[in-house]
Amino acid sequence: MTENTLVRPRRLLVIDDEAIVGKRLLQVFGKMGFKVEVFDSPAPAMEAAARDPFDIVVTDLKMEGMDGMEVLTRVRQLNPATRVIIITGYAQSETAEEAFKLGVFDFIPKPFRLEQLKESILKALDELEQEDHVQ
Repeated sequence: MTENTLVRPRRLLVIDDEAIVGKRLLQVFGKMGFKVEVFDSPAPAMEAAARDPFDIVVTDLKMEGMDGMEVLTRVRQLNPATRVIIITGYAQSETAEEAFKLGVFDFIPKPFRLEQLKESILKALDELEQEDHVQ
């Protein structure tokens, strides 16, 4: 899957309490053809996901009120096909292992290279596109 060949516009949810992260990801992935929604708090993001599920969710791990593991669990309950990527400045192997047990698509330590996140999202997109062709 290349950057500008989305079969259909995909919905991308970004949840990070650092506004600059959401702003940057909105610019980059919006240009790639994603419909991006950015939240700096998980509660309203979960409300948006409940109304209309997202294809891919990028969430910070440590946030006020609800952490990324709970976001992962809730998103997977709403739509098991959603690919969830956790980004964190608090990467520990035990946390990563737990996230993978819960069904996270990828677990990326901060600071991350934009290319690293882009690669992960494109890989998730490939899986989604293949599933669409099978159905």
